[in-house]
This record gives sequence, structure tokens and C-alpha cells, in this order.
Amino acid sequence: MPLPTPAARSHLHTRNVVYRGYHREDGLWDIEAELQDTKSYAMERHDGGQLAAGTPLHGMAIRVTVDDALCIVAIASSSDHTPFGECQQGSAPMQQMLGVTMGAGWRVAIERALGNTRGCTHLREMLFNMATVAFQTIPGYRERLRKQAGGATTARSEPPFFMNKCIAWDFSGPLVARTYPQFANWQPLQPPRL
Repeated sequence: MPLPTPAARSHLHTRNVVYRGYHREDGLWDIEAELQDTKSYAMERHDGGQLAAGTPLHGMAIRVTVDDALCIVAIASSSDHTPFGECQQGSAPMQQMLGVTMGAGWRVAIERALGNTRGCTHLREMLFNMATVAFQTIPGYRERLRKQAGGATTARSEPPFFMNKCIAWDFSGPLVARTYPQFANWQPLQPPRL
């Protein structure tokens, strides 16, 4: 469904962000992100030079390698286009993410390791969504490989992690009732009060 027709306007800025997920031959997984910012007009740089229209102001990339448990075993980043030389200092702190698992507390872990002046804002922003890309890449493909190998469907005693995290996957909604009826109107067990 397209957006409504906008008012008359001039295009000024484009941010392209692309994420890709890969299964490696060694069994690990690579999640990559690329970010590029461009202006539709020539821009004066802070050093007095000019940045031609369409030339990247930011051009950055990250590769995170994770194991089956989504724990980061390697991370690399590059900043080919930055507005300032000091921006290059943002790559080294990325190594603080080694050993962190993409899951509960992901954004908190990123802020703790790379927040404020400890890291680069744009690299940090890309990392936030890399966990979602990992979840889109890995569990579904692992299930596919299991089925191709003749594995049986495993009965679930707990709902998938994504349930009750968005409007479509509401425990009391029609999608859950249709696709996972065993979790329709599901309520987690509450620990007894002492």
C-alpha cells in the first residue's frame, strides 16, 4: 500500500542501509550491514572543501560473525567515507562486542560497550538492527536444513521468541490462533509469591 501523495518538495538527503545474512562453509553465520549517506546538492565540508552532490558523506560497513547461539565470535568494521578523520577511531571499540549474544539485552550491551563517546553513532545504529537480521537469517535456515535432512518437527512447550512482541503476533490475536493454536491466549507462568 503506497504512502499518500506528498506535498510539493525537494529531495535533499538519502540514507541507504542494507543488511545481508550469510551461512558460512565453516558453519558460522555472517551478518553484514552497509550505510551510506548522500546529499542531492553540493555541500561545504568543515575543512573548507566541497562535497559534490551524490558523493557519500558516510560510507560504513560492519560484518558480525556469530555462532549458532548468536554469540559474536568476530567483528569487523570499515569507514570508507566519513566527514572527519577522527571518525576512524570508531572501528577499534567495536571489538568490545566480542562474546556478546544477539538476544535479550542486545541494545543495552551495545550502549554499554559503544555508547556516547566510546564508539561511532552510525556504527552503533547499524548494530542495533543486526540482531533482527540474524533472527531473520538463522533460525529459518536452520529449520530448512533440518527438514532437508529428514528431521521431524519439534513440539514447542514455549512460544517462539517473537510472539507478543508486535501487533501481528499478539497472543490473543488471529495470527497466533491460526499458526500456533497451542499458544493462543498464552500466559507465562508467574512465580509463586512468598
